[in-house]
Order: sequence, then structure tokens, then C-alpha cells
Amino acid sequence: MRIMIRRVASAAGLMVLAACANKEILSVPNLNNPDVARTYSTPAGVESVISSVFRQAWGAEVVCTGCLQTQAHNFALENYSELNNFSMNIRSIIPRGPIGNERNGAATGDNYAAFRDLEKAARSAANGIQALNRLIEASNSVPKNGLGTAGQDARAKAFGYFSLGWAISGLAIAYDSAAIVTPDVGSDVVPGLSGYKEVTAAAMKMLDSALAYTTSAAATTAGGFPLPSTWINGNPMTAPQFAALIRSQKARLRAAVARTPADRAAVDWNAVIADAQAGITADFIITMSVSAGWSGSTPYDTNQMNIQGWHSLTSLMMGMADTSGAYANFIATPFGSRDGTFLIRTPDTRFPQGATRAAQQADTPTPLTAPRYIKNRPSGDDVPGAGYGSSNYDYRRWAPINAATGNGPWVQLPKAELDMLVAEGMIRAGNFAGASAIIDAQRAKHGLGSIGTITSATQAIAGGSACVPRVPQAPSFTTVACGNILEAMKWEKRLETMYSCAYLCWFTDSRGWGDLPEGTANQWPVPYQEMDARIQPYYGVAGSTTKGNYGW
Repeated sequence: MRIMIRRVASAAGLMVLAACANKEILSVPNLNNPDVARTYSTPAGVESVISSVFRQAWGAEVVCTGCLQTQAHNFALENYSELNNFSMNIRSIIPRGPIGNERNGAATGDNYAAFRDLEKAARSAANGIQALNRLIEASNSVPKNGLGTAGQDARAKAFGYFSLGWAISGLAIAYDSAAIVTPDVGSDVVPGLSGYKEVTAAAMKMLDSALAYTTSAAATTAGGFPLPSTWINGNPMTAPQFAALIRSQKARLRAAVARTPADRAAVDWNAVIADAQAGITADFIITMSVSAGWSGSTPYDTNQMNIQGWHSLTSLMMGMADTSGAYANFIATPFGSRDGTFLIRTPDTRFPQGATRAAQQADTPTPLTAPRYIKNRPSGDDVPGAGYGSSNYDYRRWAPINAATGNGPWVQLPKAELDMLVAEGMIRAGNFAGASAIIDAQRAKHGLGSIGTITSATQAIAGGSACVPRVPQAPSFTTVACGNILEAMKWEKRLETMYSCAYLCWFTDSRGWGDLPEGTANQWPVPYQEMDARIQPYYGVAGSTTKGNYGW
């Protein structure tokens, strides 16, 4: 990082020398070229910086291919691929290998992308807020304001702190350590690395600041809320709506940073429930738009819409919907001999319906429409793969976006995600009736019956042989039975966040629930590129998870 700055400075110095040597060069500034100092010294420039930072942070997590998103999908069995692209094969293989971090090693470029871009987004947000503070301080207005009105200042600070908190959240969720950049850190200061718990605390502080500005008296005065719809594409949010989004992110972060089941159990679930219940009241949707810069190589493109080995849903997870006995036979087969290409017959309407593969293929038109999320692919598109990772099924909920060349509405934070956080908190508190009501309401949308009257955490849900989900049973994990209330909650959360979550939902949930395959690393190291820049030794992360709840 420092080396890069020095090289830029040296290049700038050479340009000045060249200008002085050439007396014919006009001393007129070229306003078409980027000028960082000018950008951070004008109200329009500062607001432009702040308004663009969320897109940077969101893009670092979502609009990517060679990054953590693709790896996490395969780690958590949300996706399966044996292709070498984007580190998918090394994250799909069972038994798991460590996350290497050696110079120019496998996946090290992918490991670095999110770290680099989230840190850059955090720095941009912090610099934008600092610049706004300078404008306010230098203002001659009474009361002082930097962008024109007190409302405009409050809106910009709310959005800047939210974007900063979102960026820092991403670092805390994925990496074991990161540099904490806030408006209290000088723009020329390179802070040291802090552990993920400290990074989480910093993210929470930034989100709290965003909430304070959003709910301030100034926020809805002239120039304040609603947000311009371009700041989060398609979302001209009012102050209460934006406050709900901030509370939603706080709820998600509290649970997502847990690395182990013990960590997840220790989460402040009362705070999670409070934030989630004060959160969004409908799906948070971003309008993907190529022309507006809100699109790219996203999961719906990279994983879902490519065939020939790029994407498949593994029967290890999706088979839990099956009520025909085929999944039970699959689980009863020794792991290395399993064949996942069996027909899943289920009352869950997110899956194709039919008693034969041909019938299911006929039930999944292109593009796929509600209530279907999953299709039984054309037989000619099947690609051989490891038996445990294969299936005849692909996720196609977002096919219309792909068909529209990257344009259309994409759910980034499903309301169901927050509902299931509330349900999980209630389950952990022993409020089974409250959790059951939430879970049943979600199941009813997709053809699934009530889980019944639940009186203990270990009790099987209702449905008998027709229950969903059916999960592998300890200690041998060669039989299946109806899951408990927690498994019913997990099933709904997985199906509703699949390829919708703004970051690593399946992965973070699975590590906290204890569902990852044995030997899966539960976080990424600080990339070697960053450690080299700091002149510190780099390191890798070995698989830290034990045999999970499903015996994998």
C-alpha cells in the first residue's frame, strides 16, 4: 500500500518536472481529469463521494466472481462445482483442505479481492465524512452546514456511516482480522490490524451513528430524506425505512460474526430480536441496472445461469426436502458411493412437482416463475460429478435478470431472513410457540404444513414420513428423520436466502449452527498481499470445524 503511494507520488513529481521543462505547456487546469483535493473540498463533490460508497461496499461482497462469495457458496454446500474457476473446486471437495495464503497460491487472488475492496470502501466513506465535517466547520451559515442545509448534512452523514458500517461488517464477518478505518482515523494513517471482534464492535458503532443521524430532527428537514433513488438503486427510502434497514444490518451482523456453535449460542439474542423486529417490513430489493452501474458478474450469473459444471445443487442439502424415501436411500449409502441424481419429490412448492423427471422438467419453464425457485434441468445438460455433490437440480429464481442481460429486481435482504433470526432467538430462549408461529407462516407460503405444537428443542416436527426437512441422524448419520424446530427454521432461512443474501449467509449460518463439513475453515486470513505491504509474515487457516450436525 505504501509502496503504491510512493510510486504515484514519484510519478506526479516527474510530471511536474516535465511541465516546468516545457515552456509551451499552458498553466490551465484540466477539469476533466480526476482531482481528489477538489472533490473533497466542494459540497457537490463530497456528496457524490458519500452517495457512491454503498455501491462500492456492496459490490465488494456481491458483484464479483473471483472473490469470497463464490468460495463461500461451495464451502456451505449452497453450490457445487468441480471447475477450477473462482476457487470453486477446492472449496467443494470433501474432505476439506485449508485456506492457503502463500504468495500467488491457489485462490489467493480471490481471497484478497473482498478485503481490498471493503477496506477501500471504508476509507472512501471515512474520508467523505471527514470532508463533510470540514465543510461544516468552514461554513459561514447560521447554523453551520456543509452541503447547503442541515437536512442534507444529516442525510449524507447517515448514509456515509451506514456505508462505512456495512463495509466494516463485511470484513468482520469474513476475515479473522482487518484494519479499522473510521472518521477518527486520519486519511494518511494506516491503522494496525484488529481481531474480528474489535472490527465487529467498530462496525456496530458506525451503524449506531448512522441510526442517530437518520432519526435526528434535521434528517427530514429541507434537503434531508428520502434518499435519492440512485444511492441504493431503486430505493428512495424515507428516514423510517432507512432506519429499519440499519437495524436489519445490525441484527444480521450480531449473528453472522459467530465462528462456532458456542459463539452463536453466546450471541445477544434479545438484541438480535429487537433489531430484527424493528427492521425491514418487506424484502429489501436492489434494482439491478447495467447502465446505472448496479450489475455485473453476480451469483445469479456466475453460478446459477451457467451449466456444464459451473453450478449444481448438491443433494446433501436439497435432498432434505424429499419425502419419497430416495434421500433416505442416498444417506444410507456409504459417502464415497453416493449418487445424488435421484428424483426429489416434495410438497415444497419451491421445487418442481411431478412423479417423474420428465414431469418435473415440464413443471419448470424457462424463465422460472413463482412459486418455483428450483428446476430439474434438461437431461442433456447433466455433467458428471462426485456423487455426494451431484443432483439433477439447479437454482433458477433469478433467471429473469440473466435473461434481461443483468437488469431487474434482486432481493438482497429477504424479510424471511430477519423473521428466521427472530425465530432462532425465540427457540434459544425456549419460546417455541412464538417461533413456531413465525416458521409456520413462512412454510405456508410454499406448500408446507404446520410443524405442530412444539414443547421442546429436540422434538420432531409434525408430518411423519411427509415432513420437511428430513435430516441425517446421529450417531451413524446413515438414517434420516424429521428435523426439530431449529431444523425447520434453518430450512426456511436457507431456501429464502439462497443466492439472495447480501454476503455469506449460508456460510456464516452453517458455521454458527455447526453444519459445515468437517475440516472446513470458518474464516479467511488477512491476505498475503496485505501482510506483505505491512512487512509482516503471512499465514493460512486450517480447517477448524469438527464433524457437523449432519455427519459430514
